[in-house]
Amino acid sequence: MKSTGWYKFAAFFVRRIYLGIFGGYELRGVENVPLTGPLLVAPIHLSHIDPPLVGSLSPRQLQFMAKKELFFFPLGALISSLGAFPVSRGEGDSAAIRLTISELQAGNAVLVFPEGTRGDGETLGSIQTGIAVLAKRSGAMVMPVGINGTQRMMPKGSSFPKRAKIIVAFGKPFTYDEVALGESEKERREAFTKHLQDQLVEACREAGLEVRTSG
Repeated sequence: MKSTGWYKFAAFFVRRIYLGIFGGYELRGVENVPLTGPLLVAPIHLSHIDPPLVGSLSPRQLQFMAKKELFFFPLGALISSLGAFPVSRGEGDSAAIRLTISELQAGNAVLVFPEGTRGDGETLGSIQTGIAVLAKRSGAMVMPVGINGTQRMMPKGSSFPKRAKIIVAFGKPFTYDEVALGESEKERREAFTKHLQDQLVEACREAGLEVRTSG
């Protein structure tokens, strides 16, 4: 996907203006980000501001899976212009899966939250099966991302941000085939999920956030 001037402007605004006002940021592990090829960017999810945060701080332009409830006017038009597309949470949204795989096969980078919804900043939620499907069918690299600070800047239930320094840590990417080991497909999927879970915990630790696993 060719980088656009509008996306660059939005990323600049978030980095320099928004984060400058509300506490600044620090990046760790930027050297881990593949600059070309299909990439699933898989962050922990702590706050509504995580998508624009990761999108603005990533060295690659991203596209975004976003819950369909966000696509109301005028927000829907804005986020669509920045690469977001709707997905139905808790459902087998085959259209969104096909679109994501198509974008990955075209060599693009797509942000998908493995937990599917925001957590409390203390416990990592269950990894949804959809990301294993995407990783397997696309062959894309999967990159865990740790975030620290957005759970204080704009936690669940808040409507206005507070000052908090943000730290984003990009973990080491891997493919489904590299880590999905086992005799059956169920075992392979579980091995992939466990590896992603462990790498998300490690990426969060690199960002200075200790999180527990849910199971």
